[in-house]
Amino acid sequence: QVFTRRGRRPLLVAYRSRRERMSSTNGVAPVKAEYLIAPPERPATSGVDGSDAAATADSAATAGPPSAAGPPRKKQKGMNKNRGSYRPAKAEVRLCMAVVQGRECKFGDGCKYSHDLVAYRTTCPPDLGELCPIYSVNGYCRFGVTCRFGGAHGASNTPPAQPVDSERNVAPAALTSRLRKHEYDFSGAAHALRQWDAINEHRKPSEGQEAGAAAAAQAAAAQAQAGASDGPAPAVDGPGKEESARAEGATGADAAEGLEGGCTAGGGGHYPSGSVATRERRAVDWRGKLYLAPLTTVGNLPYRRVCKGYGADITCSEMAMATNLLQGQASEWALLRRHVSEDVFGVQIAGNSAETMARVAQLIEAETEVDFVDINMGCPIDLVCNRGMGAGLAQRANKVQGIVRVMSQQLSCPLTVKLRTGYDMDKPTAHRLVPQLPGWGAAAVTLHGRSRQQRYTKLADWDYISQCASACPAPLIGNGDAFSYEDVDNALKSETGISSVMLARGALVKPWLFTEVKERRHWDISASERLDMLRGFVRFGLEHWGTDTLGVARTRNFLLEWLSFLHRYVPVGLLERLPCRINERPPTYFGRNDLETLMASSMASDWVKISEMLLGPVPADFHFTPKHKANAAASAAITAEG
Repeated sequence: QVFTRRGRRPLLVAYRSRRERMSSTNGVAPVKAEYLIAPPERPATSGVDGSDAAATADSAATAGPPSAAGPPRKKQKGMNKNRGSYRPAKAEVRLCMAVVQGRECKFGDGCKYSHDLVAYRTTCPPDLGELCPIYSVNGYCRFGVTCRFGGAHGASNTPPAQPVDSERNVAPAALTSRLRKHEYDFSGAAHALRQWDAINEHRKPSEGQEAGAAAAAQAAAAQAQAGASDGPAPAVDGPGKEESARAEGATGADAAEGLEGGCTAGGGGHYPSGSVATRERRAVDWRGKLYLAPLTTVGNLPYRRVCKGYGADITCSEMAMATNLLQGQASEWALLRRHVSEDVFGVQIAGNSAETMARVAQLIEAETEVDFVDINMGCPIDLVCNRGMGAGLAQRANKVQGIVRVMSQQLSCPLTVKLRTGYDMDKPTAHRLVPQLPGWGAAAVTLHGRSRQQRYTKLADWDYISQCASACPAPLIGNGDAFSYEDVDNALKSETGISSVMLARGALVKPWLFTEVKERRHWDISASERLDMLRGFVRFGLEHWGTDTLGVARTRNFLLEWLSFLHRYVPVGLLERLPCRINERPPTYFGRNDLETLMASSMASDWVKISEMLLGPVPADFHFTPKHKANAAASAAITAEG
């Protein structure tokens, strides 16, 4: 058995205790019987396109039982890999951006792009609406005649003297160019790495220490063998191991500081003199806050703006790869952008070495405005774990220590760590790592109550999260399965020791969950209110990705990705009991009106119909492949109007 730092209470309890306590519903949401219908027959295709007629597509509200002509079609399972995303075809007339923005082209007649506005207007697609989201905010739209809402610009579309800048952390071209050419000065990171190398050197045991350790191990083995007949040997108290490990790390750090004239900064960890960490460090109050998790793909800036409107206290960027940032990839730097409404905002970084992460920390400190930096040690994706990042990194404690120490040394903002309970099923290991992280420099720890092998299946173990919180001297943030205000209230009870709750999939299915928690109620939100929410997301998306044809396509694609989660929400008024749990999948049902029924559809073709209500008809060459094969729809399910 393993025991906590604060006593001899067993740390490892039955791993499925919470699962056993919950009432069994066979994993299906308890929808009232009068709303249930037979599931529709699903065609055996993997995607959606806009090239065929839609006369054969029926609404979920009128879906009948499977055809009796033959056996029901087997439901598809698994994920669509290498699905890509839709990118619109190039325009027949590709305008020069200088002409679009009303500037003089420096290439003149030698420009490879067209300067003929008349020719462009004869081939450009029609406008999508009478209000340009960018022009309505700034009084100027940088997309000019290529804007799909160009009719709203009026006669004048000139840049203002003081443009409105609603986004931060926009990487300038000069920065990405220096990174690509390896011209950026990483002397600060190099200094931190030398310090960590010195610590490691002093932590290596001498020959005498190795001999002494070997003799002690042999004596312990002999003692255990001699006492085997008298029963099991007494358990070693966990705090002793942890304190000795910290003392060992402190000894090495002190020795290294003696070599380089270092000092110790408050808040844990040892830092050389002159480092960022020796200056006053900014703080974040995590207690009782609602934290929107970093969510890949769907956790983009427009989505975070929606969640801020519903009451999210803390937001975080999507996971960014450290190597891509160091290579100056503009698409990766775009993940770090922050809207002015995000008052407490952090960025999450994935990396596998102290050298890489130290450089990224120096970049973030110098080039961005963030309130905290989070290290990803929980991503379960094979591509990430196989490269020693994400959940794979958490299995290498010494490497984790090096990364946490060198990054905290470079940052004036708090450094946090997000990890899972362990790597393998039913073999939690986080209790050994979590108590040590604050001593290395982590200001807070987020623990997802599942192992890497579980991914997102089965229930999160909040008992284990609570016990890790009791052993962690820093604030611990719990994550997993929070889907109602009751879930959050239970997690934040005083006896759990958990400081705050991170909302992830629950906020994807119903982003108004933040409002429900703060107002302590179950919100029976109407379909029209949900459509207004989507309308707001589209407006934010067009402001962020652009109002030209490419920006509209990106906004539609991210909207469809989000709808793949939103359709799982079951309206409160249709449930037999409350609350509905996140692991309960919705059955096939019809809503209280046509719009609610459409939003409940799990067919990707119906998601495209919703996007057409907000962004106009899809192009003839449009295609969308859902992430899950179960959501596939027939290619004939969409009308490409216009």
